[in-house]
Amino acid sequence: MSWGFLRDLLSGVNKYSTGIGRIWIAIVFIFRLLVYVVAAENVWKYEHDEFECNTKQPGCENVCFDHFFPVSHIRLWALQLIIVSTPSLLVVFHVAYRESREKRHNQKLYSSPGKMDGGLLCAYLVSLVLKAGFEIVFLVLFYKLYNGFRVPRLVKCDMRPCPNAVDCYISKPTEKMIFLYFLVATSGVCIVLNVSELSYLIFKYSIKCYMKTFSEKQQ
Repeated sequence: MSWGFLRDLLSGVNKYSTGIGRIWIAIVFIFRLLVYVVAAENVWKYEHDEFECNTKQPGCENVCFDHFFPVSHIRLWALQLIIVSTPSLLVVFHVAYRESREKRHNQKLYSSPGKMDGGLLCAYLVSLVLKAGFEIVFLVLFYKLYNGFRVPRLVKCDMRPCPNAVDCYISKPTEKMIFLYFLVATSGVCIVLNVSELSYLIFKYSIKCYMKTFSEKQQ
């Protein structure tokens, strides 16, 4: 698939982000998207063909593979990248709404359509909450689906139509586990960055509102 849309989306949001937000975008680009496209995708490319069980019973390998890998790591990672990035559309849509509103009324309604205040600030805060929430949901999903963040070398399967408990071997388990740890680590860093940016913006605008109220009272 083409990742051009995701790249353009994040690039468009970059100009409205804080310094912390730009670090998040850089991590998504360099340490997640590029690593996925350049390296990780190839590691899982033939995972089904290289999954072997010590039996020739028809259908046994397919059933065991589906049991231990209900969703491919790499496809779930791709879905995570897409879902985590889509809340940024809230910011893009809100700026587009401001611009179209000014165009419709043919007058200047905002000091700057991209200025972080009012509705745009709320949209940005909601996008941060959604990003952090989606990251946590996918980490929990990874943990539940694969019984932890690990890739075993050997799994025992007794699913029908296997004649008995058979041994199945996963290809390149060490390499896959390294990429899985990398995925978890980058997700954790992104969660920290999202929460940090959320706290920073709330604190910044709380101080701003307090100073404005204090100044009005003084006057």
